[in-house]
Amino acid sequence: METIKPLSDFFSAIKNDCRISSTHIGIYAALLQFRMDKGFINPIEAFSYEIMPLAKISGSNTYHKCIRELHEYGYVRYEPSFKNNQRSKIYFFGS
Repeated sequence: METIKPLSDFFSAIKNDCRISSTHIGIYAALLQFRMDKGFINPIEAFSYEIMPLAKISGSNTYHKCIRELHEYGYVRYEPSFKNNQRSKIYFFGS
């Protein structure tokens, strides 16, 4: 059950945060799944096209807006690479 603790912690944190939408939740859950698949590393390094299908998001603008907002709101630390051949870094807090 330890594998669901980060998601459970996220839901506790967003309970009263009206800024968070279902898209944010989908991206966060997809990031956690990606992280689990990579052996629970922190940070993860990922291209948007690797996360978007997991989160069921087809628009890259939507993905980038929401991942930036998750960073701004303090749920993750997002370091975009701005390079087509280099993955962005996403850090999870408390992990």
